[in-house]
Amino acid sequence: MRQFDLSPLYRSTIGFDRLFNMIDQAAGLETMPGYPPYNIERTGENAYRISVAVAGFAVTDLSLETKENTLTIRGSREREGGSETGKPEVLYQGIAARSFERRFQLADHVHVTGASLENGLLHVDLTRELPEAQKPRQIPIGTEGANAALATPRAA
Repeated sequence: MRQFDLSPLYRSTIGFDRLFNMIDQAAGLETMPGYPPYNIERTGENAYRISVAVAGFAVTDLSLETKENTLTIRGSREREGGSETGKPEVLYQGIAARSFERRFQLADHVHVTGASLENGLLHVDLTRELPEAQKPRQIPIGTEGANAALATPRAA
């Protein structure tokens, strides 16, 4: 029997969490880590936050772009080191500082509201804003016609 790994879809989609949680529970799938590591958090009923570990990157090394429901986070740094530049040569590099590009597919009506870099984590705040036409609304039930019909006597 074949099993389909839906974890790449789960990791890069915001706003469809209920659907993918049900699929993951039914199939028993777990997400696989990648570079750079990140978290997707639900911070409110219609609010989300993506936190990406970007240790060693400055604000000028990072870029965020949204286009057609896709959020793209890019990071690129110039290589340091080497005795020619006067900077110390790195003997062991355990901190990955390679360039990256991470894409997240956003659900309809999910928008980026802000981003901040603190303590090596890039936080991207998202919110889902439904248009008024798609929000549920209460429709009042009129009783004028029903009362008038009950008040008039019927002809026998």
